[in-house]
Amino acid sequence: MNFKDVTTICASVALLTGWGCASQPEGPAVCADAPLSEGWTVPLPEIPDRTVSVADFGGVGDGRHLNTTAFAAAIDSLAAQGGGRVVVPEGVWYTGPIVLKDHIELHLETNALILFDDDPAHYPLVETTFEGLNTLRCQSPLSARGAKHVAVTGRGVIDGNGDAWRAVKRDKLTDREWKAKLASGGVLSDDGKTWYPSESYKFGATSGADQNVSTWATTREDFERMHDFLRPVMVSLHHCENVLLEGVTFQNSPCWNIHPAMCTNLTVRDITVRCPDYAQNSDGIDIESCRNVLLTGSRFDVGDDGICIKSGKDEAGRKRGIPSENIVVEECIVFHGHGGFVVGSEMSGGVRNVRVSNCIFSGTDVGLRFKSTRGRGGVVENIEIENITMNNILQEPLLFDLFYGGKSASEAFDEGGSAAATDLAPKPVDETTPAFRNININDVWCRGARRAMYFNGLPEMNVENVAVDNVFIWSETGAQINESTGVLMRNVQIFPEKGPALMLNNVKQLRVEGFTCPEAMECALQVTGSRNRDIEIRSDRISAANSRLADGAAERITFANETK
Repeated sequence: MNFKDVTTICASVALLTGWGCASQPEGPAVCADAPLSEGWTVPLPEIPDRTVSVADFGGVGDGRHLNTTAFAAAIDSLAAQGGGRVVVPEGVWYTGPIVLKDHIELHLETNALILFDDDPAHYPLVETTFEGLNTLRCQSPLSARGAKHVAVTGRGVIDGNGDAWRAVKRDKLTDREWKAKLASGGVLSDDGKTWYPSESYKFGATSGADQNVSTWATTREDFERMHDFLRPVMVSLHHCENVLLEGVTFQNSPCWNIHPAMCTNLTVRDITVRCPDYAQNSDGIDIESCRNVLLTGSRFDVGDDGICIKSGKDEAGRKRGIPSENIVVEECIVFHGHGGFVVGSEMSGGVRNVRVSNCIFSGTDVGLRFKSTRGRGGVVENIEIENITMNNILQEPLLFDLFYGGKSASEAFDEGGSAAATDLAPKPVDETTPAFRNININDVWCRGARRAMYFNGLPEMNVENVAVDNVFIWSETGAQINESTGVLMRNVQIFPEKGPALMLNNVKQLRVEGFTCPEAMECALQVTGSRNRDIEIRSDRISAANSRLADGAAERITFANETK
């Protein structure tokens, strides 16, 4: 197949360019409409019209023979001729790692299944990045590094055999599943609440790590002691150019499913990504420090974040200095996971010029999840989100949290850590201070959530210039806006089962227009904190009479009945 054509994006999903925010005479700074470029294109890979089958090189798709050598020989043969398509016929193709090269397309025919070998010894440690840090981890089952013009296409399935790699907590499994884990071998944690695949994994998990990256290992020998703990992402694409993933189902990864990092011109369309809901760190796709990305028409059902944008962690990410930019996500569905569309928490290189539209999130912990923390640095800006439908969101449809603590939103809530403090002292602003700003969110519907919204900025670096238009949410509790500046809420309808519909804490330059909540609420608005100012509420449903205000807050709030 020849991919010499390019993918052209119509105006409705085109690249954001030149987006800015202007200060309004009587209100907060509001983000202007994002101009769209009809001519934005993402080049697709150029694959020569040359085809071989993995069976031509001794491969056997019987689910028993190990085909590592056959895949390598097929790819090497085409690469020596300038590239082409490696066809995987129907059958179960059991194999070790596959490495793609320039101008190579791996094509899975209908009923073809690539099943990766579950022996960790067949995946040597390699230099890579994970969770935004440079480190050593096991070689990915499917990878390309520094390659140009690569593709993975077809209608088959790629299975990472991840259950053999992953630890799992007792409380995430049924009694029957837990008994099966114990019968499969492995070892238990000292408290008996976590199953580890091996002693090597247990050592790595308990010897000191920053999330999943060791904090003490410095030599290869150190890392080898925890080899099994260093489980690989299933698809790793590093520093590649002109990449296409299309049509394939990716499932059961040892760790993250798909990880493009420092890539340019990435097209992902019509793929399915699946992992069990108990699979830790089983993100669907983590797009890290990539430029020019189109992700469309794909489905995700995983145990961690579904679609995630990253750009490196802390000092390492800032030193790399490669943002994720020029990204379009359209017509995707996330059925389960910690977040539907996610930015962070590793965003130290910055994230900018992103458009997300026409997506469905059903059953995720959070719908739109932006997360970071002090120490990250980096700026997330120029984000446009529209036409998002959500259902059965366990926590918040909209979340901006600059106090992210490394846990899912549901885990943070269970541990009592999801409530905003009233008056935290600001810290000095420097290169380690993260920022979320210039974000438009339009036309969002959600039925079923714990809390309608949660904006939780830093006192020294507020969430800034967020416009929320035409949003309809039915939830247990209302929206909580904390340490935020320049927020516009227009035509927002929130119907909480209890408590105030809108809770403000230390907000500045907030304007609310056309806000709707249940009639005759005893308390529709609650304001806390000592740093509130320039708040304008224009709503028939919110007035001073049905508001609970902190001392001195009334002097900083203007109420207006819109029907007057």
